[in-house]
Amino acid sequence: MTFCAPVKGVFAVNCYFAIDAETNHGFLIDPGAEGEKLVRLIFERGWVIEKILLTHGHFDHFGGVEAVRDALDIPVLIHEEGGAYLERPELNLSRFCGGDLTVEGAQYFRDDDLLTLREGDLQLKAIHTPGHTNDSCVLYDEAEKTAYVGDTIFKGGMGNPDYPTGNERLLLKSIRERVLTLPDDTLLCSGHSDVTRVRAEKPRYL
Repeated sequence: MTFCAPVKGVFAVNCYFAIDAETNHGFLIDPGAEGEKLVRLIFERGWVIEKILLTHGHFDHFGGVEAVRDALDIPVLIHEEGGAYLERPELNLSRFCGGDLTVEGAQYFRDDDLLTLREGDLQLKAIHTPGHTNDSCVLYDEAEKTAYVGDTIFKGGMGNPDYPTGNERLLLKSIRERVLTLPDDTLLCSGHSDVTRVRAEKPRYL
Protein backbone atom coordinates (compact mmCIF):
# COMPACT_ATOMS: atom_id res chain seq x y z
CA MET A 1 0.00 0.00 0.00
CA THR A 2 1.33 3.43 -0.98
CA PHE A 3 0.33 6.64 0.77
CA CYS A 4 1.58 10.03 -0.43
CA ALA A 5 1.99 12.79 2.16
CA PRO A 6 3.00 16.07 0.50
CA VAL A 7 5.19 18.25 2.73
CA LYS A 8 6.42 21.80 2.33
CA GLY A 9 9.72 23.30 3.42
CA VAL A 10 11.71 25.48 1.03
CA PHE A 11 10.17 23.32 -1.70
CA ALA A 12 7.07 21.14 -1.88
CA VAL A 13 7.99 17.45 -1.89
CA ASN A 14 6.07 14.19 -2.11
CA CYS A 15 6.87 12.02 0.88
CA TYR A 16 5.72 8.40 0.62
CA PHE A 17 4.76 5.65 3.00
CA ALA A 18 5.13 2.09 1.71
CA ILE A 19 3.05 -0.04 4.07
CA ASP A 20 2.50 -3.79 4.30
CA ALA A 21 -1.30 -4.08 4.43
CA GLU A 22 -1.22 -7.26 6.51
CA THR A 23 1.06 -6.04 9.32
CA ASN A 24 0.84 -2.21 9.12
CA HIS A 25 4.65 -2.17 9.15
CA GLY A 26 6.43 -0.17 6.50
CA PHE A 27 8.95 2.33 5.21
CA LEU A 28 8.96 6.13 5.16
CA ILE A 29 10.50 7.44 1.94
CA ASP A 30 11.95 10.95 1.56
CA PRO A 31 10.64 12.87 4.59
CA GLY A 32 11.64 16.20 3.12
CA ALA A 33 10.09 18.54 5.71
CA GLU A 34 7.41 18.80 8.40
CA GLY A 35 8.71 15.83 10.36
CA GLU A 36 6.31 16.45 13.24
CA LYS A 37 3.36 16.30 10.83
CA LEU A 38 4.61 12.95 9.52
CA VAL A 39 4.98 11.57 13.05
CA ARG A 40 1.41 12.57 13.88
CA LEU A 41 0.19 10.85 10.72
CA ILE A 42 2.08 7.68 11.60
CA PHE A 43 0.48 7.51 15.05
CA GLU A 44 -2.97 8.38 13.72
CA ARG A 45 -2.81 5.59 11.14
CA GLY A 46 -1.33 3.05 13.53
CA TRP A 47 1.62 2.36 11.24
CA VAL A 48 4.87 0.87 12.50
CA ILE A 49 7.59 2.52 10.44
CA GLU A 50 10.75 0.44 10.60
CA LYS A 51 13.10 2.44 8.38
CA ILE A 52 13.50 5.83 6.73
CA LEU A 53 14.67 5.46 3.12
CA LEU A 54 16.14 8.25 1.02
CA THR A 55 16.12 8.23 -2.77
CA HIS A 56 19.03 10.70 -2.77
CA GLY A 57 20.82 13.17 -0.55
CA HIS A 58 19.33 16.56 -1.40
CA PHE A 59 18.07 18.39 1.67
CA ASP A 60 14.52 18.76 0.39
CA HIS A 61 14.23 14.98 0.66
CA PHE A 62 15.66 14.63 4.18
CA GLY A 63 14.70 17.83 6.01
CA GLY A 64 12.21 15.99 8.23
CA VAL A 65 14.50 13.10 9.12
CA GLU A 66 15.60 14.27 12.55
CA ALA A 67 12.09 14.86 13.89
CA VAL A 68 10.97 11.42 12.72
CA ARG A 69 14.10 9.65 13.92
CA ASP A 70 13.90 11.34 17.32
CA ALA A 71 10.29 10.25 17.74
CA LEU A 72 10.61 6.69 16.46
CA ASP A 73 14.28 5.76 16.97
CA ILE A 74 14.59 4.11 13.56
CA PRO A 75 17.49 3.95 11.08
CA VAL A 76 18.01 6.12 8.01
CA LEU A 77 19.22 4.38 4.86
CA ILE A 78 20.66 5.86 1.67
CA HIS A 79 22.77 4.56 -1.22
CA GLU A 80 26.44 4.07 -0.37
CA GLU A 81 27.38 7.18 -2.36
CA GLY A 82 24.93 9.29 -0.35
CA GLY A 83 27.13 9.92 2.67
CA ALA A 84 28.85 12.88 1.05
CA TYR A 85 25.52 14.62 0.48
CA LEU A 86 24.29 14.07 4.01
CA GLU A 87 27.56 15.45 5.39
CA ARG A 88 28.15 18.39 3.03
CA PRO A 89 25.61 21.23 2.84
CA GLU A 90 27.09 22.51 -0.41
CA LEU A 91 26.29 19.16 -2.04
CA ASN A 92 22.86 18.65 -0.48
CA LEU A 93 22.03 22.27 -1.47
CA SER A 94 20.85 23.41 1.97
CA ARG A 95 23.68 25.95 2.10
CA PHE A 96 22.04 27.87 -0.72
CA CYS A 97 18.53 27.71 0.74
CA GLY A 98 18.69 29.32 4.15
CA GLY A 99 20.90 27.15 6.34
CA ASP A 100 23.21 24.16 6.56
CA LEU A 101 21.46 20.80 7.08
CA THR A 102 23.19 17.47 7.66
CA VAL A 103 22.27 13.97 8.79
CA GLU A 104 24.57 11.83 10.88
CA GLY A 105 24.59 8.08 11.43
CA ALA A 106 22.98 6.93 8.20
CA GLN A 107 23.26 3.33 7.08
CA TYR A 108 24.01 2.43 3.47
CA PHE A 109 22.60 0.11 0.85
CA ARG A 110 24.00 -0.86 -2.54
CA ASP A 111 22.62 -1.23 -6.03
CA ASP A 112 20.28 -4.23 -6.27
CA ASP A 113 19.99 -4.65 -2.48
CA LEU A 114 16.60 -5.79 -1.20
CA LEU A 115 15.29 -3.64 1.66
CA THR A 116 13.05 -5.69 3.91
CA LEU A 117 10.90 -5.44 7.03
CA ARG A 118 11.02 -7.41 10.26
CA GLU A 119 7.27 -7.99 9.95
CA GLY A 120 5.60 -8.23 6.56
CA ASP A 121 6.38 -9.39 3.04
CA LEU A 122 6.91 -5.91 1.59
CA GLN A 123 10.36 -5.44 0.11
CA LEU A 124 11.91 -2.75 -2.05
CA LYS A 125 14.75 -3.26 -4.49
CA ALA A 126 17.33 -0.46 -4.69
CA ILE A 127 18.07 0.47 -8.29
CA HIS A 128 20.96 2.93 -8.66
CA THR A 129 20.04 5.70 -11.13
CA PRO A 130 22.83 8.31 -11.08
CA GLY A 131 22.52 11.51 -13.07
CA HIS A 132 20.51 13.90 -10.92
CA THR A 133 22.99 13.09 -8.14
CA ASN A 134 25.64 10.38 -7.87
CA ASP A 135 23.60 8.57 -5.24
CA SER A 136 20.15 8.74 -6.81
CA CYS A 137 18.12 5.53 -6.56
CA VAL A 138 14.75 4.13 -7.46
CA LEU A 139 13.12 1.97 -4.77
CA TYR A 140 11.08 -0.66 -6.57
CA ASP A 141 8.23 -2.75 -5.15
CA GLU A 142 7.94 -5.54 -7.71
CA ALA A 143 4.89 -7.13 -6.11
CA GLU A 144 2.88 -3.90 -6.25
CA LYS A 145 4.50 -2.66 -9.49
CA THR A 146 5.34 0.63 -7.81
CA ALA A 147 8.62 2.52 -8.05
CA TYR A 148 9.58 5.42 -5.80
CA VAL A 149 11.76 7.38 -8.19
CA GLY A 150 12.78 10.48 -6.25
CA ASP A 151 14.04 13.11 -8.70
CA THR A 152 15.25 10.72 -11.39
CA ILE A 153 12.10 11.05 -13.50
CA PHE A 154 8.88 13.04 -13.26
CA LYS A 155 5.57 12.96 -15.06
CA GLY A 156 6.50 14.55 -18.37
CA GLY A 157 10.10 15.29 -17.48
CA MET A 158 13.27 14.32 -15.67
CA GLY A 159 15.35 15.51 -12.74
CA ASN A 160 17.64 18.52 -13.02
CA PRO A 161 21.17 17.39 -13.98
CA ASP A 162 22.69 20.85 -13.42
CA TYR A 163 23.24 20.62 -9.66
CA PRO A 164 26.66 19.62 -8.27
CA THR A 165 27.59 16.06 -9.40
CA GLY A 166 24.70 15.98 -11.89
CA ASN A 167 25.23 14.60 -15.39
CA GLU A 168 22.59 14.74 -18.11
CA ARG A 169 24.09 11.93 -20.21
CA LEU A 170 24.22 9.65 -17.20
CA LEU A 171 20.69 10.61 -16.13
CA LEU A 172 19.26 9.76 -19.55
CA LYS A 173 21.11 6.46 -19.47
CA SER A 174 19.66 5.70 -16.02
CA ILE A 175 16.14 6.51 -17.17
CA ARG A 176 16.36 4.48 -20.36
CA GLU A 177 18.16 1.44 -18.97
CA ARG A 178 17.00 1.22 -15.36
CA VAL A 179 13.58 2.90 -15.11
CA LEU A 180 11.89 2.42 -18.47
CA THR A 181 12.88 -1.25 -18.54
CA LEU A 182 10.49 -1.88 -15.64
CA PRO A 183 7.08 -3.31 -16.62
CA ASP A 184 4.99 -0.86 -18.62
CA ASP A 185 2.27 -0.62 -15.98
CA THR A 186 4.71 0.21 -13.17
CA LEU A 187 3.55 3.25 -11.20
CA LEU A 188 6.25 5.93 -10.93
CA CYS A 189 5.97 7.94 -7.71
CA SER A 190 8.23 10.97 -7.95
CA GLY A 191 9.38 13.62 -5.55
CA HIS A 192 7.86 16.61 -7.33
CA SER A 193 5.10 15.60 -9.75
CA ASP A 194 1.91 13.63 -10.06
CA VAL A 195 2.28 9.89 -10.44
CA THR A 196 2.73 8.42 -13.90
CA ARG A 197 3.49 5.03 -15.44
CA VAL A 198 6.39 3.63 -17.38
CA ARG A 199 4.34 3.31 -20.55
CA ALA A 200 3.39 6.98 -20.45
CA GLU A 201 7.00 8.18 -20.22
CA LYS A 202 8.63 5.84 -22.77
CA PRO A 203 7.85 7.92 -25.88
CA ARG A 204 9.79 10.87 -24.47
CA TYR A 205 13.04 8.90 -24.12
CA LEU A 206 12.96 5.87 -26.44
